[in-house]
Amino acid sequence: MEKPKLRQIEPLFTSRFVNIYECSYEEGQKYYVASRRKEDDLSARRDEKGLPDAISCFVILEGKESRLLLFHEYRYPTGQYVLSIPSGLIDEKDKMTENPILSAVCRELKEETGIALTGEDEVKLINPLVFCSPGFTDESTALTAVHVRSRWNDELSQEGAEGTEIFDGFVLVTKEEAKAILKNGCDDEGNAYPLVTWAAMMYFLLEG
Repeated sequence: MEKPKLRQIEPLFTSRFVNIYECSYEEGQKYYVASRRKEDDLSARRDEKGLPDAISCFVILEGKESRLLLFHEYRYPTGQYVLSIPSGLIDEKDKMTENPILSAVCRELKEETGIALTGEDEVKLINPLVFCSPGFTDESTALTAVHVRSRWNDELSQEGAEGTEIFDGFVLVTKEEAKAILKNGCDDEGNAYPLVTWAAMMYFLLEG
């Protein structure tokens, strides 16, 4: 089936952090796009898929009993802490490397957890382009799995937080604990979690 043709994009609001566009299609339908991207780089403009905006990491700490690395992170749109996973935008320096997704994974993991990946560890690309972020209809993320087999116990740290990032401790869950969180819809402290954290726990239980 031939995809609808985009007739016009009209910028409705522009700022440093978000832009809002009205997209008009041939059949007269209009859709509104909220995006960090400039007009020429909108997904609606592209024929190819291109790079995602961000990366999300399912971090599995290998050991006698493997654990999934989660942490409490303050998310401004929700006004509360949520049970989150390492993630972040792919920046311009990442785009200049041979593998921008891998570069972003290594950088974000070091910043948000203190873990510096080595040759013993493994990074898997689960999905290169998932549209799942609330608030930004054009934003996409790559889902990755990171199996940390090198020594991680002494490296865990949230001191690398940058800008407005606020973290409040790690939660290293076993498979039984992941099942309980999925069943209850929150952790023991009542913290809810975004869809990418749900996906991380499901991956941990099924593939991890």
